[in-house]
Amino acid sequence: MSSESSTSTPPFLAPGDRVAVLLPLPLAGAYDYRVGDEALGPGDIVMVPLGRREAIGVVWGRGGGDVAESRLRPVIRKLEAPPLPAASRALVDWVAGYTLAPAGAVLKMCVSVPSALEPARGQAMLRRCAAPPPFKETAARRRVLETAARLPPMAAADLAREAGTGPAVIKGLLEAGALECVEMPRPALFPPPDLSRPAALLSPDQRAAADALVAAVAGGFSVSLVDGVTGSGKTEVYFEALAAALAKGTQVLVLLPEIALSAQWLERFRQRFGVPPAEWHSELGDARRRDTWRAVARGEARVVVGARSALFLPYPRLGLIVVDEEHDQAFKQEEGVCYHARDMAVVRARLGSIPVVLASATPSLESVANVEAGRYRRLHLPDRHAGAVMPEIRAIDLRRHPPPRGRWLSPLLVNALEGALAAGEQGMLYLNRRGYAPLTLCRGCGHRLQCPHCTAWLVEHRSAGRLVCHHCGYHIRLPKKCPHCEAEDSFAACGPGVERIAEEAALLFPAARLAVMTSDTCSGPRAASEFVRAVAGGEIDLLVGTQIVAKGYHFPMLTVVGVVDADLGLEGGDLRAGERTHQLLSQVAGRAGRAERPGRVLLQTWQPEHPVIRALEGGDRDGFMAREAELRRDAAMPPFGRLAAVIVSGPDAGVLDGFAVRMARLAPRGGGIHVLGPAPAPMALLRGRHRRRFLVKAPRGTGLQALLRDWLAAMEPPSGVRVQVDVDPYSFF
Repeated sequence: MSSESSTSTPPFLAPGDRVAVLLPLPLAGAYDYRVGDEALGPGDIVMVPLGRREAIGVVWGRGGGDVAESRLRPVIRKLEAPPLPAASRALVDWVAGYTLAPAGAVLKMCVSVPSALEPARGQAMLRRCAAPPPFKETAARRRVLETAARLPPMAAADLAREAGTGPAVIKGLLEAGALECVEMPRPALFPPPDLSRPAALLSPDQRAAADALVAAVAGGFSVSLVDGVTGSGKTEVYFEALAAALAKGTQVLVLLPEIALSAQWLERFRQRFGVPPAEWHSELGDARRRDTWRAVARGEARVVVGARSALFLPYPRLGLIVVDEEHDQAFKQEEGVCYHARDMAVVRARLGSIPVVLASATPSLESVANVEAGRYRRLHLPDRHAGAVMPEIRAIDLRRHPPPRGRWLSPLLVNALEGALAAGEQGMLYLNRRGYAPLTLCRGCGHRLQCPHCTAWLVEHRSAGRLVCHHCGYHIRLPKKCPHCEAEDSFAACGPGVERIAEEAALLFPAARLAVMTSDTCSGPRAASEFVRAVAGGEIDLLVGTQIVAKGYHFPMLTVVGVVDADLGLEGGDLRAGERTHQLLSQVAGRAGRAERPGRVLLQTWQPEHPVIRALEGGDRDGFMAREAELRRDAAMPPFGRLAAVIVSGPDAGVLDGFAVRMARLAPRGGGIHVLGPAPAPMALLRGRHRRRFLVKAPRGTGLQALLRDWLAAMEPPSGVRVQVDVDPYSFF
């Protein structure tokens, strides 16, 4: 089948049978119970006893544990929620096995809204009683009763508004028995998309790609990589596949790296299909999360757009998955269950026998390698939509054209911005560093203000009047005295953040309407939507931002983009540093010149000869990626080899080091396996816990999970010590 079946498996466990129930807790496996008075089927959501309390669980199959029949406790009841689909249960098992996370911890991501598992209550509405008892009539009361008689039941506030009265009149009639409260079904939260609305006019290249994706929707499992330059219309292309999946009666999931910042995508969807999609992200309120989970589980939410956790919602009829900006690091979860949503989306599609579409202007090396190996199909969009041309990218050598003393913007960049603003166009300054300054030190003794709980400097946020740790949230006011030498008013801000760049830009361009766009100023969908509307509407002349501004926005009048520090991120021990910097700067550059006016991108750098800078200037993405692939292949690094990080942490450094040494003695060896460490992690102290790190390197065909499982099972961590495994790590902090 090309899409998942909507039919449920009939119950197969009769009262009295032994049943395995997986609990959404960090437990390795299911617990055995006895089926109560009601037959159960796989995926049924049940309430079971756990110690002295009751817990929610999911029927995972027949029990087979070694608990004696006499000790089995009965399932309390089956909840009215739809059963967890077979593909969702298979995904839980697969992710748990791959990441070495407890299966219950993975299940928790599927049943993340316990309140949604209880019966949905209807909406309380008011109507006129057929035979009300005697009551005192007034003109206002008569109007209410006449209105209630001619209209269907409605909410109290709506009835008062229709009758032209206040809430006190409604309350009085309720107490008098002239009105009664009835429970009515709630209206559909997510109306179905309108497939009759006209689609965008596609170019020949776009049409060819769209037709290929539509054909894939009619088949089974497949992976298509839509590789198109920035502004090439990738979204409109996969909208055609989305419409085809909806026409088949299936659901569609679209994963975006930061849904709270995707205001323009949501508006494009509304324009194409007439209704908003269901959203799933951390900014949703509790009631909205509950209602959305239920709508997905019942198949009522036809299109879901969400962050990585949306992958684990219980879709009964999923027919297509789209991963937009598939290269983005935000798809990698690095705490709790460590997984990459792009890769797990491919797994989910395979388990459900449905197609998955990956889209990016700067595809990851992993996806490119899969294309070259024949596992994925590439659909190429080489040109910008509607005749727009790619921007000119030029490096500014800061050794030859440095900023004035005390400033951060080169005269060449300032001149380019002046020209754009004078022509009525918009400019953008990009620096991937929040706050005012990344470091604050004492001029007298050199003391640096550091977080007491993390290996990190405190970042000054001058607009908020405090110094902040971006890892744990610790913050303080700037001290009057240096805690080391007690010199007064001796602290100096070192280096620029976006606030400092905005301050300089305001001095250079006093007439420009300037705004700063960071995760601090755009904390949710509403704020982001308003920000994007203001820029697109020409209400902002100069935008200063972090990587948020690189997220696919379309600003027609934006013609000059300046990257304040193009070298940021090029150094360090991250094997993907070059690839990631190239992707990010390419995405930033892609904001310029997306309409009729050509764009210019200026990269301020101290290393104009660096391969990343040269590739950006020359527009040689494919050559750069080929060289990256060659380096990784020679070193047997991903995607041509396998890596896993094992991080041990604890409050006591001595206890932690002793345990890490014992782990090293038992580390696997031979067969091309290399275990590096233990060594202090770059972030050696995080949220008050000391951290030591092992890096396991293995050939591509190695059964890495089994090897890690055997190694970690050989010893018990001391009290307070935690062991976390990250298979396929993306960051090395």
